[in-house]
Amino acid sequence: MTHWIIAPVILPAILAPFIVLAARYHLNIQRVFSVVGILAQIAIAIGLLWVASDGTVILYQLGDWAAPFGIVLVGDRLSTMMVLLTAVLSLFVLMYAIGSGWDDRGRHFHALFQFQIMGIMGAFLTGDLFNLFVFFEVLLIASYGLMIHAGGNERLRAGVQYVLFNLLGSTLFLFALGAIYAEAGTLNMADLARRVTEIDASETVGIRVAAVLLLLVFAIKAALVPLHFWLPSSYAEAPGPVAALFAIMTKVGAYAIIRVYTIVFPPDLEVTSGLHDVWLQPAALISLALGMIGVLAAKKLDRLVTFAVIGSMGMVLVAISMFTPASIGAALYYIIHSTLAGAALFLIVDMVKDSRTSLVLRAMPPVAGASLTAALFFAAAIAMAGLPPLSGFIGKLLILDAAYDTDRLALIWTVILASSLIAIVGFGRAGSTVFWKAKAYATQEDQTAQPPNAMAYAAVMGLLAMSIALTAFGGFVHDFTLATADQLFNPEAYISTVVDTPGKLSTPSEGS
Repeated sequence: MTHWIIAPVILPAILAPFIVLAARYHLNIQRVFSVVGILAQIAIAIGLLWVASDGTVILYQLGDWAAPFGIVLVGDRLSTMMVLLTAVLSLFVLMYAIGSGWDDRGRHFHALFQFQIMGIMGAFLTGDLFNLFVFFEVLLIASYGLMIHAGGNERLRAGVQYVLFNLLGSTLFLFALGAIYAEAGTLNMADLARRVTEIDASETVGIRVAAVLLLLVFAIKAALVPLHFWLPSSYAEAPGPVAALFAIMTKVGAYAIIRVYTIVFPPDLEVTSGLHDVWLQPAALISLALGMIGVLAAKKLDRLVTFAVIGSMGMVLVAISMFTPASIGAALYYIIHSTLAGAALFLIVDMVKDSRTSLVLRAMPPVAGASLTAALFFAAAIAMAGLPPLSGFIGKLLILDAAYDTDRLALIWTVILASSLIAIVGFGRAGSTVFWKAKAYATQEDQTAQPPNAMAYAAVMGLLAMSIALTAFGGFVHDFTLATADQLFNPEAYISTVVDTPGKLSTPSEGS
């Protein structure tokens, strides 16, 4: 049993209170510890991914108590990939927050940031549904604090809406967990995978209700239409670096759907048959369409990006809803791409916001550093819209290819291609209005705002460089995501590692 797998959870859990108690009034010290912590997270994540890349399932039993009695953390290809993606994203977001001075506009930014990372890492690594709920709540608390960072009535109102909607999801989550425990007597995912198959066909009503409730909870986290209402205002009103970090938050919902509905409730399980294609896929297609229509109809630049996030999550969930190894592999590739592109767009919007009186899409004087900012927006928009040569184009091709074996081939292709065209028009309209038409208003008096800090630019460039790398090494990454999908659809190694590994409750006591 390796102890490294708990490090991504323990490290921010130690750093956050240290920053509050020992470095509360020393911003530079907070920055140093935050950056060093994230760099350590990246190094640990790379090591975990390397170990899991050959199919090894890493298990950590807290207190050496065996599942299902003890708490376990599990690292396979999927969870370690998401941990590394979170760590890399966090580094660039933190760079932007420091470079732009956002971390100095309110109190406890770095402590809340570390708690947020703790919740995200825990959600990806836990092997237990109840602890998934616990880490969801850690996410909720920390994200609310980050969302209202630096204050403001609009931000506070959006934060309250965000909390209330997610508390509704938490309530449904508890109902689902209660129903599952009543039916199966366990909440460990690997143990559940065995026990669900043993439930008599005439007594599956409770477990089916629980499966539906879980899907609703994860759909709320993933901002799936019609459960997406919390996202546009929340992400648009959040500080720029916070919104960029939140780009991974909706992916937690997608991750939970993939994890639970391939191991606990797989597509071939009779108890939950029809749940994926009858409900999930139509909602995902509607999310994709409405998200991209929102991009075209948006009147403010920040709302445009939030609707692009909804559309990208629709794209991810369309792929997930097919529930084949090819579609899950494509979905995982697109998750990496959309996280990087979405975060870059949120940071660019924040750059624009600092130089304009409003983010309303109408011609105004040029923003500070207009040429470089416009170039970054152009690249990020190409990535999000799915145009070649960046990774969004490859991701969409993989999803379209995975749809060949489905009964809704024509519908899926039509929605994806039409929504891509709409996104191109929407991003083109926004870019020309904010950057090109602004030249007609240029005067010497307008150039009062300072251009973004070099570190802020470096953060955005770093995210776009990762997107370019994802394109250049697309074949390698796709091979990895396909191997990850194969591991998900053949979970015997995961289940046996978690359930059959001995611990304190499965070995004889010393006195026996």
